[in-house]
Amino acid sequence: MDAVKNRANIIFHIDMNSFYASVEIAHHPELKGKPLAIAGKVEDRRGIVVTSSYEARARGVKTTMPVWEAKRHCPELIVKQPNFPLYRETSRQLFQLLREVTPLVQKVSIDEGYMDVTEVAPKIHPVQLAKSIQQKVLDTLKVPSSIGIAPNKFLAKMASDMKKPLGITVLRKRDIQTKLWPLPVGDMHGIGSKTEDKLKRIGIHTIGDLAKSDKADIAQRFGLYGERLYQRANGIDNRIVDPEAEETFKSISQSTTLSEDTTSVAVVRQTLSILAEKIAERMRKKKVSAYQVTLSIRYHDWKNISRGQTVKQPIQTKDDIMIKVMPIFHEHWDGRPIRLLGITVQSFEELGQASKQLDLFSYEIDLRHEPLINTINQIESKFGEGIIGSAANYKKGNRQGEGHD
Repeated sequence: MDAVKNRANIIFHIDMNSFYASVEIAHHPELKGKPLAIAGKVEDRRGIVVTSSYEARARGVKTTMPVWEAKRHCPELIVKQPNFPLYRETSRQLFQLLREVTPLVQKVSIDEGYMDVTEVAPKIHPVQLAKSIQQKVLDTLKVPSSIGIAPNKFLAKMASDMKKPLGITVLRKRDIQTKLWPLPVGDMHGIGSKTEDKLKRIGIHTIGDLAKSDKADIAQRFGLYGERLYQRANGIDNRIVDPEAEETFKSISQSTTLSEDTTSVAVVRQTLSILAEKIAERMRKKKVSAYQVTLSIRYHDWKNISRGQTVKQPIQTKDDIMIKVMPIFHEHWDGRPIRLLGITVQSFEELGQASKQLDLFSYEIDLRHEPLINTINQIESKFGEGIIGSAANYKKGNRQGEGHD
């Protein structure tokens, strides 16, 4: 009994390699072995690379690079627009496969997740289990993956990043000094560019430097976020694999009964704007974006209608919501006096992982967020990255995106 109690956890982190590009290749085998980029508005100079195949990366193509620049690096580059419904369906199938191995699966984004295989491991060696999972995913979905094996989530995540594509890496606590500590501090999961710069300014250049630093000093400079980074650098992470984390909530809704029935479009717009602002704030706190939006209308005679839309671009802000709900309103309102209005968003994805298609239509909107991001950066430079969690995720989503693999 004591042996079972003291047995170390065995955590897998599975990370799909160049997910969007790999899914496209799986469905279009003629693209295999060719430089491929997934980008928004491929015909426009403002099209941005979301991710690319390893053949394209070898030619200098990088995530967030403008298409024109990517083609300058790689003239024979094949560029395709994202097919988000296909990617989400492939992701659904992926996690269904993982749950056939163990119910202890936590999805953290469209293309990565954790598995707690502690109870499965006595029946099969962890490396053999990882190989079988990797091969099954490859055979079934035709998409490559990398798997990190470790006693906790942080080390498993770091391990999966160490060998790509089709890598399997074991990172034990006894390996930390030789495998983890020599890495640049900027390679550490959870550290963004601002924190990296600040750590370097105080002489911390590697993960080992952080692990061997003065804990009290790091806590004073970075707060609780700094304490957490210090623990991670020393291989400490007590978070569990939580299968219910993704399903904590399924939708976010806001509605209001008007002070009096109205047929004024201006009143409707103002009311929906207030509701959209409240929903965007709740999404910000939960650090998610959404792929479905629904407008509800109750007329003066208490008759209700609800009309929704599934979108390819992740909805994140009040403006995103308003751009979707106002056309729905104009299309479906029949002119009768309105008593109640409501908005619901659902089909969530973690904000830091949502791969927003930066194209002609969203590029200028995204640029308008820059003053906010700059302000957030200044706050984080003083108080530590992570002090404003969702904004940090937004920033790092632009910096890292789906194409980090």
